[in-house]
Amino acid sequence: MNSQEKKIKVLYIDDERNNLLSFQASFRRMYQVFTASSAAEGMGVLNKEKVHVIIADQRMPQSTGVEFFQIVRTSHPDPVRILLTGYTDAEAIIDAINKGEIYRYIKKPWDEFELQNAIQNAYEIYTMRLQLKHKVFELEKTNDELNRFVYSTSHDLRSPLASVMGILNLAKMEESVVDPNNYLGMIETCVNRMDVFIQKIIEYYKSIRVEDETNEIDFLKLVGESISICRMQNPNIDFHLTVEQPLVFKNDSFRISVILDNLISNAVKYQKQTEQNPVVKVNVTVNEEKAMIEIEDNGIGILEQHLNNIFKMFFRSSNNVTGLGIGLHIVKEALTRLGGEITVRSTYGVGTIFRITIPNRINEEASIPLAIAN
Repeated sequence: MNSQEKKIKVLYIDDERNNLLSFQASFRRMYQVFTASSAAEGMGVLNKEKVHVIIADQRMPQSTGVEFFQIVRTSHPDPVRILLTGYTDAEAIIDAINKGEIYRYIKKPWDEFELQNAIQNAYEIYTMRLQLKHKVFELEKTNDELNRFVYSTSHDLRSPLASVMGILNLAKMEESVVDPNNYLGMIETCVNRMDVFIQKIIEYYKSIRVEDETNEIDFLKLVGESISICRMQNPNIDFHLTVEQPLVFKNDSFRISVILDNLISNAVKYQKQTEQNPVVKVNVTVNEEKAMIEIEDNGIGILEQHLNNIFKMFFRSSNNVTGLGIGLHIVKEALTRLGGEITVRSTYGVGTIFRITIPNRINEEASIPLAIAN
């Protein structure tokens, strides 16, 4: 790399030729300077050169500096932008700074030392942004590899677990093992728990990796399927389902199913063992903008000091139930992907109510303009 390539690359745009010559004369030894007399010419330089800092005059015939930076911010977001102005365009400057179109502005005629410091600081910001972008890329890559490893390992683990469960079932059917201390039962419980945990890990991976897919949703059918699955956990639960869906609702049925399965499963799992009439109520109301889902139980409830932590991975609000502490985290992640929200209200010893809202994407589809055939 030669000395010229090591220099900071600065593009200066100004419609006054004397200013361009003055800038080049002042800074050509310190920086690799490119000049342009118009926004269009400046864009041409940016398309050819990897510029670090852009300095543009505010008052130019065809386009103001702010207007130029509005375009550059989208087409060439990396270079740091400095506005140079001899006028008090306070509103335009403040608006440009607030919108992130410029790093700072300097008054004309410029002070050479001030402008040099501004360029140096701008270049430091440029390099830090690139380093941050690289670290984010590496982090995303590592996270993706870790997710793939966990998903692959989870799948591989299910096979030997199924074999162990098959052997246990065979031993029980043939009554070939004397087990006065119920060791086989303990093993079966541990294997089942491990299998559920692996399934949750796979569910979490799919929830964050599977592409969004918008489809029409029948909440009566979807919630009914979740209730049927969760009813097997405790056949004594009395389910009350109310669905008001007078119109079409569209969103990601896979993630909504994941949300319902986890919330209803928790409502069943965290019931009081002494409760004579365990109840889980599910109410769904749909309008043009969103679906509002409320899931209420009369279970053990959640301590108030735990309410801020229940969506954290592996957090368990009670040690008396064999929960994994991952279900509500999966719910939160899925809702974030859907653009939904969740709130919880709970009284310890009385019960819990989860309320979620999910946007109706049918409105988004309706707002997309249709192409008109010629």
